[in-house]
Amino acid sequence: MTLDELRRHLDELDRRLLQTIADRQATSREIARVKRATGYPTRDFAREREVIVGARSNAQSIGVSPEVAETVIRLLIRSSLTTQEQASVAAHGSGSGRRALVIGGAGKMGGWFTSFLRSQGFDVEVADPKAAVPAVKTIADWRTSDLTHDFIVVAAPLGATNTILQQLAQRKPRGVVFDLGSLKSPLRAGLTALRTAAVAVTSLHPMFGPDTELLSGRHVIFIDLGSVDALAQARALFAPTMAEQVVMGLDEHDRLIAYVLGLSHALNIAFFTALAESGEAAPRLVQLSSTTFDAQFDIASDVAAESPELYYEIQRLNDFGAESLDALARAVEAVRSAVFSGDQARFTALMRQGHEYVKGRRESTSRRV
Repeated sequence: MTLDELRRHLDELDRRLLQTIADRQATSREIARVKRATGYPTRDFAREREVIVGARSNAQSIGVSPEVAETVIRLLIRSSLTTQEQASVAAHGSGSGRRALVIGGAGKMGGWFTSFLRSQGFDVEVADPKAAVPAVKTIADWRTSDLTHDFIVVAAPLGATNTILQQLAQRKPRGVVFDLGSLKSPLRAGLTALRTAAVAVTSLHPMFGPDTELLSGRHVIFIDLGSVDALAQARALFAPTMAEQVVMGLDEHDRLIAYVLGLSHALNIAFFTALAESGEAAPRLVQLSSTTFDAQFDIASDVAAESPELYYEIQRLNDFGAESLDALARAVEAVRSAVFSGDQARFTALMRQGHEYVKGRRESTSRRV
């Protein structure tokens, strides 16, 4: 065969491969229907393992790398789970006949929540002065709304959210009100005002970004503010998904977030700041990079592309923020001191302490799965 003929043959194989993937997704939608009808959970880890092990075995028998086969199968499983989860959410239809208002719905997370509610059958209205949302009724100012919605979601920046919550408390809407803030300390006054006004209020923190499609393995944190009904209704929105739900108090949330977000952000900011101020050119460092450096550089690159204003708020506005930053400073000094003083025993102890901590977390995650 000529080069052109080989290329045309390869194009045909690609077309057939894509058609097979399309057929697989159609089958996944049918599996989702059967699972809903029979009460089976969307995700079956034992079945996933069976499929992956089988793919590796089959690949080896036909001369294909088992690692390549596993990578492809995991990608297809993720696609199938996404298809099944979306079908489950749509079929659940908990929003049918009900209305929702998303304040800040033209933003990233506001847009995600708008799509999420619409997929459940809610009649969604967006209030956002910045932009209109295609195919969704949009108003510029939420204060012109009658606020007769079943759910009111506040997806505005942290600085504006507290004011909006306080203004909502004055209007006393009948529906469930909740915010999506990554911190709760700055919202304490607004959330308290709603609770005092006897509004059904709770608070959410989706622990994922606006590009997320599959919620399996993702967490949604719910803040218990004393309204049993509000908490139950907010949690019910995620019942058709595979998201892991965590309920906690406001102070506990921000204390933990100081480490989960604050510490990890600060570590990566310090990493790329040290590189930027080192005088070493990035291309030259990349040429000499290691597996560890590449992985850290990729994470730091993602952090560097995020909103500086948002990341500053996460550090500055958390009542417990100083705790994690102080811990980071102490840790860096401990490593520095051990190295400069030639204390190998201390350095080894730090490494072993970290190994035990990470090992404990991995074992906890394994048990949960």
